Amino acid sequence: MTQEQVAHYLGTSQTMYARYERAASEMPIRHLINLSKLYNVSTDYILGLSDKK
Repeated sequence: MTQEQVAHYLGTSQTMYARYERAASEMPIRHLINLSKLYNVSTDYILGLSDKK
């Protein structure tokens, strides 16, 4: 998926989503939860705390 597509899914701008990816801004918890649903993985996996999806 493109940054634009993911940003649209999250209800944010592509610019802001790019800032999350670069760790220039902290991602709100609601976006983390929605990303885990989008990619069908755990929030721990997204955060790098687990290898289990």
